[in-house]
Amino acid sequence: MSERPLVLSLFPGIGLLDMAFEEEGFCVVRGPDVLWGGDVHRFHPPAARFDGVIGGPPCKWWSSAANIAKARGQNVQPDLIPEYIRVVQEAQPQWWVMENVRGAPVPEIPGYRHHPQMLDAAAFGSIQRRVRRITFGTRDGTRLRPIPEALTAVPYMGTVTTGQQRWDALRQRPRSTASVANYPDACEAQGLPRDFLEDSPLTARGKYTVVANGVPLPMGRAIARAVKAALGYDFQEAA
Repeated sequence: MSERPLVLSLFPGIGLLDMAFEEEGFCVVRGPDVLWGGDVHRFHPPAARFDGVIGGPPCKWWSSAANIAKARGQNVQPDLIPEYIRVVQEAQPQWWVMENVRGAPVPEIPGYRHHPQMLDAAAFGSIQRRVRRITFGTRDGTRLRPIPEALTAVPYMGTVTTGQQRWDALRQRPRSTASVANYPDACEAQGLPRDFLEDSPLTARGKYTVVANGVPLPMGRAIARAVKAALGYDFQEAA
């Protein structure tokens, strides 16, 4: 297949996973995102128009911090995995990829067989350790086989997370994380230029948050290449 596949991106945020797929030659259409005033609940894609669907539903509901917040009766960002499942069912793509944290449930989507796996960005050339669950679904159960680097260097950046502050307000104790503490380092650790979004109207905190919520580009590119190999796509990378 030489024609570039059309891919729908759900919960795109600032678009790091989209960028990785575009760099590998896919044509990506971004769905609605709250960051830009969109509402996935009102989004209904056309059926059989997209070859694939990618995206990572917001993971705060399934984080360890969310468990504490729920126990205290505090509000937590709602679970949006059901919306991802609904949109895939409506779009009826050939394949889909969902990225999320280790504790999130694996989506069960009628008509598709899926294979979840844990990936570490450091295994694909990233300068940080960042582990995520990647679930790949197809109708025939084709497996996704990302190819790690033969020799993996020791990551020299901390992990980029949205909670980079020194004080953990939810747990009321100092943070014990090795999170990256400044925005230029966070950009570099995610595979981006250190001045990424320099002219954006977002606040400094907003820039850090959207970058931290994204999939590291080295990991995203490895996933995109694995999709190409799994499905036999033979188109070239974007120029």
